[in-house]
Amino acid sequence: MPTYCKPVSIIPLDDEERLRKLYRYEILDTPADKTFDKIATLAANIFDTPSAFVTFVDKDRVFFKANISAMEGREVQREDSLCSLAILNPDTLVFNDTHEVPDLKNNPYVAAKGGIRFYAGSPLKTSEGFHLGTVCVVDTVPRVVTDKQIKMLENLSDIIIDELELRQATRNIVRLQTDLTNIAVHDIKNPLTAISLYAKMIGQRSAEPNTKTIAGKINIASERILANLNDLLKLSQIEDGFMKLQFEQTDIGILLEKVVNNLLIIAAEKNQQIILNHECHKCVNVDCGRMQEVFENLLSNAIKYAYENTAIYIKTFERDGNMIIEFKDEGQGLTEDDMKRLFTKFARLSATPTKKETSNGLGLSIAKILVDMHSGSIWAESPGKDMGASFFISLPLEAK
Repeated sequence: MPTYCKPVSIIPLDDEERLRKLYRYEILDTPADKTFDKIATLAANIFDTPSAFVTFVDKDRVFFKANISAMEGREVQREDSLCSLAILNPDTLVFNDTHEVPDLKNNPYVAAKGGIRFYAGSPLKTSEGFHLGTVCVVDTVPRVVTDKQIKMLENLSDIIIDELELRQATRNIVRLQTDLTNIAVHDIKNPLTAISLYAKMIGQRSAEPNTKTIAGKINIASERILANLNDLLKLSQIEDGFMKLQFEQTDIGILLEKVVNNLLIIAAEKNQQIILNHECHKCVNVDCGRMQEVFENLLSNAIKYAYENTAIYIKTFERDGNMIIEFKDEGQGLTEDDMKRLFTKFARLSATPTKKETSNGLGLSIAKILVDMHSGSIWAESPGKDMGASFFISLPLEAK
């Protein structure tokens, strides 16, 4: 076997076009994914290695979409990665024993104790011929591979490209649908806003009680439809990745006070008292507008499903490096079946609004997605039916 010679430059001549193609797939810095993890696991099983990766070579780094190994982290420097060499090859690059390759002796991942002794990486080839990354296997001991194993690794590479193409096509379709939804919502919102405005004017100017009542019902119905349309549009934008968060250090106590003030009138209509106890005074890195939406959803739910003449408690405290925000009510509580369906779209729970308020079943699902986007968590606890419930949000005090 001829001695391997490392190229003078690890940057291919078509790197700018290659990177443009890579970015169009929108795969960099995305969360771990079962599909890619399964492909990497299958590669490890084929070669009987302890480690396997699905990688994408960015401008200055190599991003691990799948990392089946004991190695922590999701990226390494491009100049240090063997995958940067693999994408320069037309076919699968194999090092049976890296210690027998002089050009690799200074590589930090080869020279390290327990470092890479065996490497096989098949480039992820697009139909245009761009090599975006690799599916690769790694071991700390030398290995000999067969032609059959290499062919199977290349088949996995083809599967990954097919998956990327499918996801890109799906995103394009969804974006078209979202654009159409935006147009439809905009076209519907304008006449609905006018209907609501006219209903208010009729109610204000008419001296006839029945006319006032009917105008009020028209106004309420119009506003309800508008709210539902906005929630559907918001959920669509979040799920399609169009919503981008603007993080800033935020005093959660001030934000909660604003939320409480916004909803005091609604609570007063049911003679409910809102008690805010802010014990954790540290700032949290959040998108103020989106987190306010989450808080308002949880507080409005507490108002909606709690009985009249009861109290709603909002409390913040610190636990394990996180700020915990609790919304506790003295309402109808949650059953075991309710707990299973919480935070799902269009969920219908056992509790019913105590003053005939309406719900579209989207609020909690939107809240969960927004909290997840903040690297936080949301959950609920309840002693049982008619024993009240608490909804908790956990947000990291240090930015992740």
